[in-house]
Amino acid sequence: MRVLRSIVAVCLLALGPQAVAQARDLPDFTQLVEAQGPAVVNISTKQAIRRTSVPQIPGIDDEELLEFFRRFMPRRPPPGAEPRSESRSLGSGFIISADGYILTNAHVIEGADEVDVRFTDKREFQARVIGSDRRTDVALIKVEATALPVVKFGDPARLKVGEWVVAIGSPFGFESTVTAGIVSAKGRSLPEETFVPFIQTDVAINPGNSGGPLFNMRGEVVGINSQIYSRTGGFMGLSFAIPIDVALDVQRQLRDKGRVSRGRIGVVIQEVTKDLATSFGLDRPRGALVNTVEKGSPAARAGVEATDIILAFDGRPVESSIDLPRIVAATRPGSQVPLEVWRMGATKRLTITVAELKEDSVAAAEAPPAPKPVGAAANRLGIVVTELSAAQGKELGLNHGLVVTEVRPEARAEVRPGDILLTLVHSGKQSPLKSVGQLNALLNGLDKNAVITLQVRRGNSTAFVTVSGLSDQG
Repeated sequence: MRVLRSIVAVCLLALGPQAVAQARDLPDFTQLVEAQGPAVVNISTKQAIRRTSVPQIPGIDDEELLEFFRRFMPRRPPPGAEPRSESRSLGSGFIISADGYILTNAHVIEGADEVDVRFTDKREFQARVIGSDRRTDVALIKVEATALPVVKFGDPARLKVGEWVVAIGSPFGFESTVTAGIVSAKGRSLPEETFVPFIQTDVAINPGNSGGPLFNMRGEVVGINSQIYSRTGGFMGLSFAIPIDVALDVQRQLRDKGRVSRGRIGVVIQEVTKDLATSFGLDRPRGALVNTVEKGSPAARAGVEATDIILAFDGRPVESSIDLPRIVAATRPGSQVPLEVWRMGATKRLTITVAELKEDSVAAAEAPPAPKPVGAAANRLGIVVTELSAAQGKELGLNHGLVVTEVRPEARAEVRPGDILLTLVHSGKQSPLKSVGQLNALLNGLDKNAVITLQVRRGNSTAFVTVSGLSDQG
């Protein structure tokens, strides 16, 4: 039997690595790498810096102490010092057209005075930056060359979780490094990354892989390797790639007009949880709950209201709140599109004209809390509230609301003094809060296991807070 197994193994080796991989039910990446590897490039940059002088410390002979001062003391350039260039190998990229257009990450070429591209055949070119988009971390550069090898593009929508994928790049400057893994998740949302539904993989990605391609097993690029989650600075099993369809849309706009145009409608939203869906009378958690509608915005002109839940935009369903910014951003400014919202327990259809996204605005400071009434009783939420004064309402632009003045230890609502309660929602019914007596009457009419939602304003921000269960009495 041992002799037979040895003969089989020798025969498989003679047939080549692909036969061995198939016999072991393992993927074989050799053909993919041979075909697509030449289209992957190494990118390095040069940035002008000033020469600095090492300070001399009179009376100090200790070499370790001197080294501390050399590293951490501010250094002033000597008079007449000339700037010099520092070269850094930063990342990877891949060729998307035979005449020299290359995709990479925006952070790879950010701040560069000179961008150098090296091919697998050792040729080197200085690239011209066509444009970059920090919101998606995509950049387009170009070298003056012809008849270059190019990658093929795949459809990220066809990717399946568990599918094998391959990365080629230059981690730590080691060019043409191949790593492989599987798709761990799709449509990931990362902090402060609103417009990219990331592809999560367990492919080994390290500094220098940034901007390189992520291939499916058909040898098609499905993403651009962009970020890793790490507590050490190195690979820990969580890598994130920008879907190639997002990147190609960005590069088309960069090539055509040098910048990226995105749609906006002027709302602040939050996720619809199970409890929120129950409060609003929605069949299941879905959509994007509107916290605030910006005055004069496209949403305001279309009739969108705070407490609306946006269920669909331009015919595309909004299953999660993270879907809406991506769909809106991908809509051409000036377009008139249908909007479907859930309002007061029923579906309502609106038409909205999309505006263009500008730079982010800065939120204003929080409003100061109202004076605390002496000896006031807490309600069934475990909080004490008072009515807005005329002066407060005028200053805040509100015609109703109750100010939280005290939060007791047994409080059921996650609010704090100074918050303003605007609306109470229960079983799809919305009640604007205008008086303490009204709020108490609403709370006293509910079962102790009731699930309610409060619309809360804090400073210039508005959010919805869900409360599950009430005290037996206030």
